[in-house]
Amino acid sequence: MATEQRPYHLVVFGASGFTGQFVTEEVAREQVAAEQSSRLPWAVAGRSKEKLQQVLEKAALKLGRPTLPSEVGIIICDISNPASLDEMATKTALVLNCVGPYRFYGEPIVKACIENGTSCIDICGEPQFLELMHAKYHEKAAEKGVYIIGSSGFDSIPADLGVLYTRNQMNGTLTAVESFLTIHTGPEGLCIHDGTWKSAVYGFGDKGTLRKLRSASCLKPVPIVGSKLKRRWPVSYCRELNSYSIPFLGSDMSVVKRTQRYLHESLEESPVQYAAYVTVGGITSVFKLMFAGLFFLFFVKFSIGRHLLVKFPWLFSFGYFSKQGPTQKQMDSSSFTMTFFGQGYSHGFSTDKNKPNIRICTQVKGPEAGYVATPIAMVQAAMTLLNDASDLPKGGGVFTPGAAFSRTKLIDRLNQHGIEFSVISSSEV
Repeated sequence: MATEQRPYHLVVFGASGFTGQFVTEEVAREQVAAEQSSRLPWAVAGRSKEKLQQVLEKAALKLGRPTLPSEVGIIICDISNPASLDEMATKTALVLNCVGPYRFYGEPIVKACIENGTSCIDICGEPQFLELMHAKYHEKAAEKGVYIIGSSGFDSIPADLGVLYTRNQMNGTLTAVESFLTIHTGPEGLCIHDGTWKSAVYGFGDKGTLRKLRSASCLKPVPIVGSKLKRRWPVSYCRELNSYSIPFLGSDMSVVKRTQRYLHESLEESPVQYAAYVTVGGITSVFKLMFAGLFFLFFVKFSIGRHLLVKFPWLFSFGYFSKQGPTQKQMDSSSFTMTFFGQGYSHGFSTDKNKPNIRICTQVKGPEAGYVATPIAMVQAAMTLLNDASDLPKGGGVFTPGAAFSRTKLIDRLNQHGIEFSVISSSEV
């Protein structure tokens, strides 16, 4: 990567935004912990110098490093000014893009980075944007030798790398995985920020465009190895977790399937079937969430409904929204667990006409998902890209986290920073 001739190794774009400030703090924490000789020159970028300075001062106070603001560069640029984005991109080897919703603000960053030979990582959870960027820019990024890696936050590193971890831990061939996400909250409850809410509203409201994009791609189906994974009912009971579950509607399914396609077509690895669910507790919680979900999905179908959802989110989010985002207490008391139930075949056991004869259960655990785990995942993905370039796919392109980092030590890095991967059980049937 082009680092030696550029003043910065990485830049946090949108550092003064709600998520951006936590990413900035995490980069600062990573650099404070590093030895003097291995610290990387970095900068923050955004529209307001004053706000960027305040973010650095807040991070300095929290980390007990008063000299931090003087050690970090500040770049003034605006998403509506392409020239300023080009100038930012020429100053760094890697941009950490924290400005969403990405369907509105993401493409200019991708374009500026590719044109100026700069890699980019984002934390997008919007399948339409992620798949569109791959369709439009994969070949251009490959020509430039840069890496554009989407969904490198809670969406969707735990799911994508969790499937790869499960595969690597199985003593045989993994053919199918179901994941179950459980969100743990304390007495303060759960809360999402305005930007996350808007991304969800517009994402679910534009599923028709995503279907057209996939149809136009004309991709061949990825082959199914072994028994076909059966989809669960919209509401099902998971006996192992003693909880009801519903399909997880985030980007995990899209991202994992793209990773499996890449690994099969480019590296000739056996593809893994995947389905994602989220646990919802008891039957009372099921009815509450079904009502809220149907209400939400009805409104996002219509432009006036989307306008109302965005304009008056507190009326429709059933207590889960806050313009200011979650409080520190809410984040400190929250965590997530993602449990993976995998099935496959032992070495030498035929996958044709036989039922799977190996079961494995793994978990990924971490702190609060949106604004604690996401910055950790994004920053460790960035450190991996900067430090382990020889283990990345040859050349460049637009990649999922699993495609980009499948042969790196990113899982080890995450384990060392509070996002823990572990095997719960493994047995031959």
